[in-house]
Amino acid sequence: MSSSLKIAVDGMGGDFGPEVIVPGLAIALEREPRLEVLLYGDEKKIQPLLDAHPDLKKITTLCHTDIAITMDEKPSAALRRGRRGASMWMAIQAVKNGEADVVISAGNTGALMVMAKILLKSMPGLPRPAMAAIWPTTRGHSIVLDVGANIGAVAHHLVTFAVMGEAMARSVFGLKLPTVGLLNVGVEEVKGLDEVKEAARLLRESSLPIEYRGFVEGDDISRGTVDVVVTEGFTGNIALKTAEGTARQFGKFLKDALSSTWMTKLGYLFARGAFQAVRDKLDPNNNNGGVLLGLNGIVVKSHGGSDARGFSSAINLATNMVSNGLLDAIAADVEHLQQAEKQEK
Repeated sequence: MSSSLKIAVDGMGGDFGPEVIVPGLAIALEREPRLEVLLYGDEKKIQPLLDAHPDLKKITTLCHTDIAITMDEKPSAALRRGRRGASMWMAIQAVKNGEADVVISAGNTGALMVMAKILLKSMPGLPRPAMAAIWPTTRGHSIVLDVGANIGAVAHHLVTFAVMGEAMARSVFGLKLPTVGLLNVGVEEVKGLDEVKEAARLLRESSLPIEYRGFVEGDDISRGTVDVVVTEGFTGNIALKTAEGTARQFGKFLKDALSSTWMTKLGYLFARGAFQAVRDKLDPNNNNGGVLLGLNGIVVKSHGGSDARGFSSAINLATNMVSNGLLDAIAADVEHLQQAEKQEK
């Protein structure tokens, strides 16, 4: 394991920019003292914030650029401006050049994906990258992918998503044999699109280091029925946004109910520890960080509206994957898959 963990950070991304990113880095440094930071952004805005965190300042190299990609910028326009030296582009380029182990940005998701694909390129044997999210469940956490990088996928793409997802599960959760399921409209083998049924056949017959459990339905995601849920980006993104909206709705319903009468307010005082535990479980800041898998470099997308604690969670996820050799695990499993496919032919 490397004596240091070098991270490249887009210092201007997200809804709040460096005002959240710099304190988030300071929190992350408390958790992981091996950090070395390449921070890209406007020196006038970032330097005063760094000065307030002396320990972080010591291990940070601030690289100035006054070009920042806005959150609502179209990917094509962002790409044109990014090439001129935007903070997001420069952070990704640091990973491409071997100057950093991972890039983290809270910026425009579409722009991040386009720039990362162009600069880092796909790993051999992986035709499409996929965005993976860590999902809180009643059993702990699961990984769901793809949640938005691709619209539609053929059977081979879904199989490669499974490969990437199980490698991430081994890296992040420390699992030797992750369980994998394909998201479908039912658990019966006769149901679903032809692409999904063909992917199921390929996974059943593969000798990958996974335990394929078959089809899973939407409610299985929150149950944590499997460690890795595989789907294509259109369905995955809708599922993700629906879950986030449901969590907010539940929180509002609960808040309204607990403040409706003096009896419910009194009841809250007795049960506030339990309510806080539920709130922490559903808090997106505690599960922050989407991972763009399948590229020659690790790319972590922090939620644009996260606070400093949430941004530090994304950094923690990134450093865990670097420490546990995520890219090597994916490459080994892809090679295994390719060898199996050659034998079939």
